[in-house]
Amino acid sequence: QVQLVESGGGLVQAGGSLRLSCAASGRTVNSYAMGWFRQAPGKEREFVAALSRNGGSTDYADSVKGRFTISRDNAKNTVYLQMNSLKPEDTAVYYCAAARRLSTVVVVTTTTQYDYWGQGTQVTVSS
Repeated sequence: QVQLVESGGGLVQAGGSLRLSCAASGRTVNSYAMGWFRQAPGKEREFVAALSRNGGSTDYADSVKGRFTISRDNAKNTVYLQMNSLKPEDTAVYYCAAARRLSTVVVVTTTTQYDYWGQGTQVTVSS
């Protein structure tokens, strides 16, 4: 079983950048397909970005393509979400998640397919 802890959230002006971190313990992050999701007040949790077990495949929500990048540092057992050109509509609690998968190349984009979740980190983008 893996434990996930997010950090790096905060308040930033529109157009700014933040890098979220998801530190894993208990198991190595390359044992899982990894993903980032977000949930704004009054809205359902939505997919943001995903990374395959081998790190070779990624997927992004249309709303963040070209602005966000998911990556992984195996030595630090940490997954990152680099967020650039932030917009007020990016304001949400951001969650890191891990999915058990035998395949090393698939990405997982739906909440129901993830097995482990972090506690979330708040990102607020002011206009």
